Amino acid sequence: MTTASPIQTGLLAYGMSGQIFQAPFVAAHPGFVLHAVAERHQQRAAQAYPTIRSYSSVEALLADPKLELVIVNTPNNTHVDLATQALRAGKHVLVEKPVAITTAELEELLNLAQQQNRHFLAYQNRRWDSDFLAVRDVVASGQLGKLHEVHFRYDRFRTPLNAKKFKEEPGPGAGLFYDLGPHLLDQAISLFGTPLSCTKTLTSHRPNSQVDDYFHLHLRYPEGLEVFLTSGLLVAQPGPAFVLHGTRGSFSKTRADAQEAQLQAGMRPTEPGFGHEAPEHAGRLTLAAPGTDELTTTAYPGLTSNYLGLFEAVFQTIRNGAPYPIRPEELRAQLALLEHPAI
Repeated sequence: MTTASPIQTGLLAYGMSGQIFQAPFVAAHPGFVLHAVAERHQQRAAQAYPTIRSYSSVEALLADPKLELVIVNTPNNTHVDLATQALRAGKHVLVEKPVAITTAELEELLNLAQQQNRHFLAYQNRRWDSDFLAVRDVVASGQLGKLHEVHFRYDRFRTPLNAKKFKEEPGPGAGLFYDLGPHLLDQAISLFGTPLSCTKTLTSHRPNSQVDDYFHLHLRYPEGLEVFLTSGLLVAQPGPAFVLHGTRGSFSKTRADAQEAQLQAGMRPTEPGFGHEAPEHAGRLTLAAPGTDELTTTAYPGLTSNYLGLFEAVFQTIRNGAPYPIRPEELRAQLALLEHPAI
């Protein structure tokens, strides 16, 4: 990492996302300065970051000439409008998932960023989760042989409706699919690319739910690779979050990234032990001995994770013109699958 020419950064909200997933990493990375935040009601950010400037509106924050980068971490249905405002104000933008609701909106944002000579970047932090890093490592190693079946799941058990009405009221970007779907889609697309075809199921199971709280996607890839992405809000006993089967063996891994819990407990991204998985959450790698069907299973420890990796990528893109790892073509594929009609 480098401290050269730090990027003056602003947050558009200081709710759970701002407090846990953005502010600690902006403050910890020497290439950024956490300069400002929009706080419409209570001004709380200064309790943790005394030098931060609090604005009562997005418009006032965007008028700050010091700001170079704006993080759009507001409700899903506001992402496009606020990212548009930020780009027109001459700011780079880092947008929480989903970056848009439709592919048409995404193209408008990409075109506007190009016209403004600014960067439009997606905040897909789950690429830096310890569990997914282990999955990516196993896939890259080729130990499983030719993959033919892959399952990614993201399950929770939450019977009551969410108190945040924008997540429960029908409308653009509402429902579980637009909430957790972008995580699973981004992980799958980053590993396997754009699928040949997709079958999608959306439904609701919670009492009085007005939006989808379960989804299942079947993505078909060349050479017979079948990828299944599933998420539900009424799963009391989650199984493995990642299961991969290949011609030489299988790999399974629980969802075990420690960063969110550590941050909620007050741990900082630069402290020793940050992002370390508990040993009991190690993955299981089962491989056949060469030329036989004799199987051996070994533990596969999770890799150390840190969302500072995402912010390092943002810094290198803005300051040094390095390619950002979450590419526009991957965002196009993600939005096309989010829009894909359900059966």
